[in-house]
Amino acid sequence: MATKAFKSEKIDAIKAKIEKAQVAVITEYQGLTVEDITKLRREIQKTGGDYMVTKNTLAKIAVKGTEYEALAEKLTGPIALAFGFEDPVTPAKAVAKFIKDTKKGTIVGAVLDGKLLTEAETKALAELPSKEELFAKMLGSINSPASGIVGSINAVMSQLTRAMAAVRDQKAA
Repeated sequence: MATKAFKSEKIDAIKAKIEKAQVAVITEYQGLTVEDITKLRREIQKTGGDYMVTKNTLAKIAVKGTEYEALAEKLTGPIALAFGFEDPVTPAKAVAKFIKDTKKGTIVGAVLDGKLLTEAETKALAELPSKEELFAKMLGSINSPASGIVGSINAVMSQLTRAMAAVRDQKAA
């Protein structure tokens, strides 16, 4: 049986993660081995997040009075939380990819900006592009007109050079 001090430490750890999280994805970990959970945790940590298995009662106490209070209604059964600290999309992506690859676990929902998302909405969140992908697309869009102008100028110069070469060849003949 856990002591009161141990439970208090766990609640504080959950609160610390919640305070800096942009999103919290709720998953059921039933059927996962310790190795599976560790692998998933490492994948989420690579993207600037964390994954933790916690007791529902402690998590309910930790989220009380925060913007993640909506989590409390989904905290039933064997639940683990995936937090995203840098990007709200990447933890959902990592969990969805893991579930797809291993056929183990399920997504229960998520809380984003204080709003509880359903399982379907969380899966849709996982399909969104990450910040890096969005930045790359944006830079490509910004760079596209400049590339078009350079290509047009280059084409005109090439045509002029070919025309001058043709005139030279005609005069030489």
